[in-house]
Amino acid sequence: MMATPMYAVTQKPGMNEVHPATVPSAVPMPPGFVPPQVAMMPVPQRPPGCPPGLEYLTQVDQLLVHQQLELAEVILGWETNNKYIIKNSLGQQVYYAAEETDCCTRQCCGPGRPFVLHIQDNFGQEIITVKRPLRCSCCCCPCCMQELEVQSPPGSPVGYVIQNWHPYLPKFTIQNERGEPVLKIVGPFCACKCCSDVNFEVTSLDEETMVGTISKQWMGLFREAYTDADNFGIKFPQDLDVKIKAVMLGACFLIDFMFFETQN
Repeated sequence: MMATPMYAVTQKPGMNEVHPATVPSAVPMPPGFVPPQVAMMPVPQRPPGCPPGLEYLTQVDQLLVHQQLELAEVILGWETNNKYIIKNSLGQQVYYAAEETDCCTRQCCGPGRPFVLHIQDNFGQEIITVKRPLRCSCCCCPCCMQELEVQSPPGSPVGYVIQNWHPYLPKFTIQNERGEPVLKIVGPFCACKCCSDVNFEVTSLDEETMVGTISKQWMGLFREAYTDADNFGIKFPQDLDVKIKAVMLGACFLIDFMFFETQN
C-alpha cells in the first residue's frame, strides 16, 4: 500500500520551490523533521496520448537518479526499502520512487528480491509502477532470465525489460506495451570499476547505433565501500516516446539491483 505524502506542496507564483519541500515517503518521518528545500520541475502541458504524469519526460533528455542513504544499512547492515529522488539535468526534482517489499524478503533474497517500485510526482500522485518478479539470478539458467514490467498509469503496462542470455555480457531488450522489441541495452564485461563510471549502452536492435546510456556514477571510495546507495544518469533523445523513457527508467532500477545492490 502506498503511503500518503507527508508534506503538502505550497508553491508561490513564479517560483519552483516547495516550502518546506515535498518529499513523499514510504515511512513516517520522526517528530520535528523538516526536509530541506528542493527545487521542483514545473509541470509541462500534457500532449495528446501521453499517460498522466509522463508529460515531465517530454521536456528532458536526461534524468539523474539519486538513491537515498539509509543509516540502518551503513551501521547495521540491515537492508531497508530503497528510495530514490529523480531529477532533471537542472537539479529539479521530477519524481520520487519508493520500494515496497517485506522485511523477510529483503533480508533473505538480498539484491535478487522481487519488488514493486512506486514512482510519484511532486504532488504525491503515483504515476509509474515498476514490478520485478522473482527470478533466478544465475547466468547459467537461460530459461529463467530477469524481467521487469513498467506501468503508467498503475495497472496499464507501457513496456517491459527482458534480460537476454549471454555468456559474459549483461544484455537486455526493451519492449513496448505490446511486447515488441524496441531497443537493446548492452553492459560492460565487468560492472565493477574503481574510480570511474560504469556505462550500459542503449542501442538499436541491431546494436549498431547508440541511442542513449544508463550510467552508474562513481561516488567516491568511502561511499562505494560502505554503502549501496548509488547515483545513476540516464540519457536518451528528447523526442523518444515518453513510454520508452519510462521503461528506461525502470531498466535503471533493475540494473541497480542486479549489479550494484550489494549486501553489507
